[in-house]
Amino acid sequence: MADYPFFHSFVTGGAFLGTIGQAMTIAITELNHVNVTVPRSREDAAKHFYGSTLGLPEVPKPANSRGRGGAWYQLGDVQLHLSLEDTTDGHASKRHVCFVVADLEDAKSHLEGKGVEIFPDDNPTPGWPRFYVRDPGGNRIEIAEPERN
Repeated sequence: MADYPFFHSFVTGGAFLGTIGQAMTIAITELNHVNVTVPRSREDAAKHFYGSTLGLPEVPKPANSRGRGGAWYQLGDVQLHLSLEDTTDGHASKRHVCFVVADLEDAKSHLEGKGVEIFPDDNPTPGWPRFYVRDPGGNRIEIAEPERN
């Protein structure tokens, strides 16, 4: 992938990696999930598309997320989260990519030091501390450090 610096820049939020897996300044350890959104009126069609047409296995959502509709699917070590939203305002959208980091507070301090605006978690999930940032194009990025048992 070293031949595709744009891809590296996109996947790593602007940090170019010479090789896959090389440590980054905020210690991203994995791509955890991607969240795509559809209007509520298209929920059934989207579930059919991801579950039946693409054949992604659905996995249970955490209890506090089940009432929001949508579905979660597993693809290897990465999940696809299908969420519902009727907004047409891309900046207000909840769709995002999630990066797991080794130390959430270190990542937050580093990003703040670089002038990146931090958006607190407005819907906390137990065991999944996180915050959000936006890239220069307005794309939402979740930064998380799951609690280890």
